[in-house]
Amino acid sequence: TVLLGPAAYALVAANRAAKGDVLGVAQLAGIMAAKHTATLIPLCHNIPLSKVQVDLSLDAGRHAVHVSALARTVGATGVEMEALTAASMAALTVYDMCKAVSKDMIITDVRLDAKEGGASGAYVRGQGP
Repeated sequence: TVLLGPAAYALVAANRAAKGDVLGVAQLAGIMAAKHTATLIPLCHNIPLSKVQVDLSLDAGRHAVHVSALARTVGATGVEMEALTAASMAALTVYDMCKAVSKDMIITDVRLDAKEGGASGAYVRGQGP
């Protein structure tokens, strides 16, 4: 989640930010980042991804953009680092594209909600390890 504040939120919601389509660019940045996770995070394996999906949604009540990311692979390993990288980079891109309007923005709540596969098996937030 990126807490934008009223002024930056208004520009994003109206698609009138000076740098362009904030949500579209952030979505693309997240997808690109997922594909480069192994070069960004030391000792992270390079995993072939079969799908990366980044969704951004507006929250008028909080003047926020919510970011979620999904990554899939045909391999047996988990791809949670790729999904977390995608979500983080999308949030950072929103910040970058709006920082001329507000530097008080906050990026918060980056977390893993669920995963399947990998050595540690399945995980769903709130249901234990």
